[in-house]
Amino acid sequence: MKPTNLQTKSLLRISALGFALAASASFAQQTETFTFTADLPSNFAYKAIAEYVPAKGETCTVPGGRNTAVGYNMKWRESYTPNSEIAIYRTVSGCLLVISRIKLDINSSYGKERGDFGGDFATVVITNELEEKYKSSFNEAGESTFYGHCQWLFRTSGKPRILRKILDCKSAEANGELDRGHPFSAYTLDQLPGKTVKMKIKLAGTERPAIKDTWVKVPDGWKRCMGDNFEDQYAFCFGNHEDFSTFQMVDGRTCTIYPGCTE
Repeated sequence: MKPTNLQTKSLLRISALGFALAASASFAQQTETFTFTADLPSNFAYKAIAEYVPAKGETCTVPGGRNTAVGYNMKWRESYTPNSEIAIYRTVSGCLLVISRIKLDINSSYGKERGDFGGDFATVVITNELEEKYKSSFNEAGESTFYGHCQWLFRTSGKPRILRKILDCKSAEANGELDRGHPFSAYTLDQLPGKTVKMKIKLAGTERPAIKDTWVKVPDGWKRCMGDNFEDQYAFCFGNHEDFSTFQMVDGRTCTIYPGCTE
C-alpha cells in the first residue's frame, strides 16, 4: 500500500530526527576531552604522544596510518606547559578514531648542551573494557593520580671520562613504595570525559652509579676506579680501592670526586 502524504511527512520527520540525534551523538563524541597534567620535580618536563585507533564498530582505516597521533610538549626545552587537553575522539580521513594510549617521555637536563639530558618513559592505556583491578579511579574532584619515582644514575663516557647521567624511573604507590615497571595507569573510555589524569613524579635525594663496581663510596661522595689505565673504558674496580682516576664534569671541570668535584 502506498503511504499517504501524512505518513510520508511523518516518516521524513522521524528520519530527520534520527539523523539529527546521530549527528549530535557523533559531534558530542568528537568534542569530548580530558586533561593530562604532571607534577614533576624542578627542571623536569614531559613529552606526550596520544595515539588513536579506529573506534569500536568502525571498519575504516587511515591511509598509511598518517595523522593518527598528536604530540604535546614536543619542544619541551623551549616551550613547556604541564596541562594538555586531549581529545578522546578524532576524525581523520573520514575515519572516526578513539584514543588508545599516551606515550610519555620524562625528561630533565643536567647540563647546557643539547645532549646533556636524561629521560625515561611512562604509559597511560585507554580501552573500552578493563578489569576492575587494573582500572585507575578518580576522586570526587574528577582527578586520578598515578605515581613514579626517579633517580639519577651516573657514569663516565669516552677517553676523557666525561660524566654522564641516566634517568631511571619506576612505578610507585602514593606512599612512595616502589612497584615493578615504569610509571603506568589505565582507564576505560567512559571514565575520561571532563576528567583530569595526573602523573606525579618524585626524585630521589641521592644519586648512584649506573654500573656496579666502577665507583667507590667515600665519606664525601664517589671516586672513579682507574681500571687497567685511563684508556680502559670499562674500568671496573675488581677490589682495587686504592687507584682512582680523574673525570670531567659536563661544564669542563676536571674532578676527583662526585658530586663535589674536589675533595
